[in-house]
Order: sequence, then structure tokens, then C-alpha cells
Amino acid sequence: MPTLLIFGARNLGRAIAGHMAELGWSVAAVARSEETVGRLRDELPDALGIAGDAASEEDVERAFDEARERFGSIDLVVVAISPTFRGRQVGGGKLAEADGKALSPYTEELLPALFTVLRVGARRLKEQGVGTFVQITGGSARRGMPGRGPWAAAAFATRALVQSAASELREHGVHVALLIVDATIESEKSADRLAGRAPEESASQEDVARAIAYLAGQSPRAWTHELQLTPSGDRWVP
Repeated sequence: MPTLLIFGARNLGRAIAGHMAELGWSVAAVARSEETVGRLRDELPDALGIAGDAASEEDVERAFDEARERFGSIDLVVVAISPTFRGRQVGGGKLAEADGKALSPYTEELLPALFTVLRVGARRLKEQGVGTFVQITGGSARRGMPGRGPWAAAAFATRALVQSAASELREHGVHVALLIVDATIESEKSADRLAGRAPEESASQEDVARAIAYLAGQSPRAWTHELQLTPSGDRWVP
């Protein structure tokens, strides 16, 4: 039975874990709060829930160790974490109006966590000689947008790191991919923003989960290193 290790299990990550479990995968999931871990265990009793911080190298190493001890090899690593804005504007706001801390949710929280999981995951999967690593990000990884400059800066950096990892790990049998969801993802967090809008104007968590399964199922003869999802009712920029 293949094994998924996912970092970030509150919303999208929990949906991905559930979808992969339905496909017959074993699931280990890392989340910062015990509440999130408990919710995951309630929905997936056979899953391994791990309380930990993705920015902590010790916690990330422990997550890999616990997942391997419980399930054996790790076949798929997914990073679905997001920053906590603590009252700050999502995206960072317009540059002319932004304060000096607008970058903080990204440079002090998100990027260090992504970098930690990528570094540890690259080493662990390289040692294993097989596996898939998928980093999820948003449309700001492709272009800067008004009011989202700080987010785009972090997303561009994320894209660069994933591209480097993909190039470095290919020869070691490890598939690294960036999944760009260029849309608002339907969830508890986005319910107010999406109220009254057509379903085709947003991305469903289930469709994102299916994209993860697609990437994980690819043959080494046809790896995708970057996949973009855009709802048909939303703006598409080539």
C-alpha cells in the first residue's frame, strides 16, 4: 500500500488526505494544532496524525521517521501549508500602502517552512531512490498581481526552489512537481468570498486532490514538473 506524507492538514490538506485514502493509500499528516490532528483522526481513523511545525527541522525529520516506522517507505510528499496572517491583509496589499511588515507572513513563516520541508524531503527521497514530492502554490507563482506583491515574491521563490529540486532529483528517481492552483479554492475559509458565485469560478478541493493523484501516478517516462489548474469561469492568463 503506497504512503502519503502531507504537511498542512487543516483544509485542503485534509481533503487531499481523504481522497488518497479512498484510493487505497496510507496517510500520515502533519499539522500545527492538536485540534487539526484530532479532526483528521476522526475522519481517517487509520491515518497517522502528527502534531508539528513545518518550519522546525526537528519536527519535519520526526514526521518522516514516524511515517516510515508506521508505514515503511514514503511514496508521496505533499506540502499544502499556508501562512497565518494574524490580521494582516492577504497578499500583502498595494506596495505604496504596505507597511514594513507586509512581507513577514511569507519571509518569516511560509518560506522558511517550505524550504525546510523541501530540504529534508529532498534528502529523504533521494536516499530512498524513489518517490514524488508535490508543492502546492497559487497563481501568484506565475505573475505579480495588484495588491499581492509580497505573496508573489514568496510564490516566485517557491517556484524557483521547486524547479531546482526537480532538476537535482530527477537522476535519483525522484519526481518533483509544482502544482499551481490559479484560483480561489472552495473551503471554509473562502465561503464568504465565494458566496453567490458560480461553482466554475473557483477550484474545488476535490479537483486539487485529483491533480495530486494524477501527479503521483505518473510514469518516469512522462513526468510533469509543473501543473496549473484554472477554473473555466475564472480569468485565464497564458
